[in-house]
Amino acid sequence: MKEREVSVPTRHGAMPTFVVHPESDGPHPVVILYMDAPGIREELFNMARRVAARGYYCVLPDLYYRLGRIRFDLARRDDRMSAVIGACLRSLDNDRVVEDTAGLLAFLDGDSSADAAKVSCVGFCMSGRYAVAVAAKFGDRFTSAASLYGVDLVTNDDGSPDRLIGKVRGELYFGFAERDTSAPPETIARIREVAAAAGPRHRIEIFPGTEHGYCFSNGRCYHPDAAEATWARLFDLWQRTLA
Repeated sequence: MKEREVSVPTRHGAMPTFVVHPESDGPHPVVILYMDAPGIREELFNMARRVAARGYYCVLPDLYYRLGRIRFDLARRDDRMSAVIGACLRSLDNDRVVEDTAGLLAFLDGDSSADAAKVSCVGFCMSGRYAVAVAAKFGDRFTSAASLYGVDLVTNDDGSPDRLIGKVRGELYFGFAERDTSAPPETIARIREVAAAAGPRHRIEIFPGTEHGYCFSNGRCYHPDAAEATWARLFDLWQRTLA
């Protein structure tokens, strides 16, 4: 595997981005991994490596770069740290992540190891919303996108994912936890309704016995069976849409 950190130019400055892909020259299909609220850490690097090990060019952007180099020691998380994490996540919105993604796509277009004609992405937690937003914004560039236990999927603003699903040309996958105050049953029902109206290519799944964060092995809500089933869904999605 080849991996490195690069600085991706954006409208707001240089965005540190972790890049990993197979040793061979490629080009390799691209998967963008959008971080969750606690931000960049080794667990996300390992997830990116897992994606790359299946033959993909994976990029993990540090979306908090406007704030500086933000790193949380989650083993010491308490209410004060959670408050800071909350402030960081509120520094982002659809427009900023779309602008950052535009910078990423320009970078990918210039890397011969990346096959950036077709791109997919996956967003966890706060970025589940942004996965839908970028797929809607960039049209045919995103052949698929996955939102995993996303937050703020149904809101009153024009950028609410439930209002954007109909604009997505690629395939969408939504994975939800069974118990999640960030995505209660009425939110999931709304996403199902809109996705069904948009066409049969979208898939929505609820994993029994899970809570928010079930994919992260270092978290208290980790659910190994659901996490592995989710990875299987992702790799199936990418095999179909990035071929």
